[in-house]
Amino acid sequence: IFKLCGRRLMLTLADVLLDCLLVFTAKPQPPPLRAERGRRALRSLASLAGAAPAAAAAAEPPGALAREVHSLSAYFSLLARASRDAAPPPGRAPRRVDGAPRAPAEPLAPRDVFIAVKTTRKFHRARLDLLLETWISRHKESAFIFTDGEDEVLARHTGNVINTNCSAAHSRQALSCKMAVEYDHFIASGRKWFCHVDDDNYVNLRALLRLLASYPHTQDVYIGKPSLDRPIQATERISEEQVRPVHFWFATGGAGFCISRGLALKMSPWASGGHFMHTAERIRLPDDCTIGYIVEALLGVPLTRSRLFHSHLENLQQVPALELHEQVTLSYGMFENKRNAVPVKGPFSVEADPSRFRSIHCHLYPDTPWCPPAAVF
Repeated sequence: IFKLCGRRLMLTLADVLLDCLLVFTAKPQPPPLRAERGRRALRSLASLAGAAPAAAAAAEPPGALAREVHSLSAYFSLLARASRDAAPPPGRAPRRVDGAPRAPAEPLAPRDVFIAVKTTRKFHRARLDLLLETWISRHKESAFIFTDGEDEVLARHTGNVINTNCSAAHSRQALSCKMAVEYDHFIASGRKWFCHVDDDNYVNLRALLRLLASYPHTQDVYIGKPSLDRPIQATERISEEQVRPVHFWFATGGAGFCISRGLALKMSPWASGGHFMHTAERIRLPDDCTIGYIVEALLGVPLTRSRLFHSHLENLQQVPALELHEQVTLSYGMFENKRNAVPVKGPFSVEADPSRFRSIHCHLYPDTPWCPPAAVF
């Protein structure tokens, strides 16, 4: 008997030593992320709520979760906490954010992109001539100018000038009228990407092509920068007597945005022909808001935010001058009653180049004939 007990004791000690050795030598697993803990808790709680008592006991996770679920009030308390952990931060919807380098999804050439430049007759000399001198001079095959008046001087510089015959007023109806013409011309062009910018935007086409090439143009892609820190809330008019609230994100037209051809074709029932104007009237908001309404609220495609688009509504002094070659669009104007432009040094003074577009262009294209040689940035 003593020999049998001694043998059993030795085997037990050997098992214990082996277990300790495995514990100390095993690679510890990293703790789950907060959101992952929430999702695991939700799955466990769902098993506990819908299973029979025996099955529920088998589904209980070890530790705190099993101990906490001992009453109905504790169950709902833990469910709420798990849902909160699994959810995105308060007030923010989960959506894609672009800005980091991505692997190319398909080759893209300048002629694959349709860049609609919205302007008005009174700004042809003040704004558009600057664009013709800078970025459009390099990429005439990509830029299409949409205006509201004939201009022979403009037509001599580029053949891609479309007179929309829309009103020159800065009203939501006039803006939506031009956007409707832009959309129809893009669809007719057969190109892969539709991009909209204003006449105070500098477009870095190299950066734009790098960004868009990382997405297949056949997929649903809506990319740009929102001007608000929350979804816009509007009233959707369903009929003459019926309305309902609607909220969605939109990319501001002042910074520019792009839409893949695959998504643009899906927008056709609400955007083609005269439908865009009718859709805009349903929410009584400007053209860029209407685009967001169609894409996010009606088609359910989320806006992909990008930090590479810039408008005069943001503080352009914060754009890193050393990262100019990465930015897709830039702008200029006034911000908080001060001149607002990218703080780039260059061969031109602020008085000679208040928008800094000429200096930016010489930085990106130093071989431009009118750029001073050996310019220091």
